[in-house]
Amino acid sequence: MVNQMADSPKLIEVSAGLVFRDGRLLISKRRAQDHLGGLWEFPGGKRHDGESDEECLRRELREELDIEVTVGALIETITHEYSTKAVCLKFFRCVWLRNEPRAIGCQDFAWVTREELSRYTFPEADQRLLERLVEDDQLWL
Repeated sequence: MVNQMADSPKLIEVSAGLVFRDGRLLISKRRAQDHLGGLWEFPGGKRHDGESDEECLRRELREELDIEVTVGALIETITHEYSTKAVCLKFFRCVWLRNEPRAIGCQDFAWVTREELSRYTFPEADQRLLERLVEDDQLWL
């Protein structure tokens, strides 16, 4: 019997934040040396063993951007398979609490409006969420 799981890439669990402030959404640019380097993303990162999705997101936003947030509702879950890895992305609505963002664990960041989102290149895995963000006014309230 052939083990089909052996051919499948390992699933990486990722928590990402939709951090809104004053009608703008926080996005970050991946460092050139990272997987999918140079592309824009919703900030977050890999969940560690024993860590909840929410704990992961709060930690990653501190490490990458030095911001503190309250993690709210789960907005979208997307599983996507790249050639060498598979990711399960969980996107949470976040409320920014304190500290202005600083590009610590990312190359850059930007606060963007819904109309500006199309000017940035995101990974393929984010496309469904990007469509929702463009179409759904409620996500921006």
